[in-house]
Amino acid sequence: MARRFAPWAAALAAALALGACSSPKGPEPAPLPELVHPKEVKLLWSADAGPGDRFTFFPAVAGNAVYVASREGDVTRLDAAKGDQIWSTDTERRLSGGVGADSRTVAVATEEGEVIALDAESGKVRWRARASSEVLTPPTVAAGLVIVRSIDSRIFGFGADDGKRRWVYQRAAGALFLRVPNNVAVAADTAYGGFSGGKLVAVALQNGAQRWEATVALPKGANELERVSDVVGEPALQGREICAASYQGRAACFETESGKLLWARDVSTVTGLSADSRYAFVADEHGTLQAFDRSNGATIWKQEKLANRQLSLPLPTGALVVVGDLEGEVHFLDRDTGNFVTRYSTRGGPVLAAPVALPNGILVQTQDGGLYALAP
Repeated sequence: MARRFAPWAAALAAALALGACSSPKGPEPAPLPELVHPKEVKLLWSADAGPGDRFTFFPAVAGNAVYVASREGDVTRLDAAKGDQIWSTDTERRLSGGVGADSRTVAVATEEGEVIALDAESGKVRWRARASSEVLTPPTVAAGLVIVRSIDSRIFGFGADDGKRRWVYQRAAGALFLRVPNNVAVAADTAYGGFSGGKLVAVALQNGAQRWEATVALPKGANELERVSDVVGEPALQGREICAASYQGRAACFETESGKLLWARDVSTVTGLSADSRYAFVADEHGTLQAFDRSNGATIWKQEKLANRQLSLPLPTGALVVVGDLEGEVHFLDRDTGNFVTRYSTRGGPVLAAPVALPNGILVQTQDGGLYALAP
């Protein structure tokens, strides 16, 4: 049976606990950098999604709606412009990873592997289905499917209308693996997911068949712990490229059609990689935020003043890159230089989930359930 571990609570390389959270003691977070003439950050609205407990809850934005969930089982729809509540539904389950949504379907899941789909307009539960094990990642709702990645290295495709299982893709899990979200990305007729052993796969949405497999990183080391090289986070799709990153491994970009490697750089992350039209962004396990040229992997800049602040996945948005940290701070950096522009303090617990783009700003959900719509 594979063993899992959670990397967030302590010095990652030195004190990881197997099957449980590690000690709260670890390297001290770097002090907040002094800002010179910071830009104003406007709070558009705030709300309460409910606490996430030990799980990372991701909000979802679909059209003019924001969907959020809490550990207690509440799923809520809010107006994206004003934050007004449209509906809230108690799923009567303890949820484990946030929301996936499109214009018709909202989906959540539990640590027992139950998948719950709700109607986006009314909030009524449409169906319940079962994956094989715990789900830490928000379902992906696309192409008439609810796609779920379970912690035992399986991807399930359920019909969005009826919850019937259309297909399942399965891989062998590593002897040790990271207990972190591994989101599935979808483009056209293909789903892309990362796995242990540094593998990235493309799966056909029609039947779950593997289209190709690529290697983000090869496991290496003298023992099982050193050889953990899981692909983490959600693969980043940009045009004809898909990029991903791994723990104790590399960041890499590939052709979406063939899986051909375009470039790779050594890096270790527990949150993955994001990308825009020019750059790929990674927050490494030590709190260094890096930007790579998406065309060749060359380093554009490094920002090392957020060391040990347990950064979220960065969000590139316009001329900025936005990233949250363990103290609830939201940092806004210049996309081209990595220099600090401004920051916002939520005072609402760690920001572990990546910020999400809104039509007129960004949305941040804290571990304590605070929602903040911000416009820098």
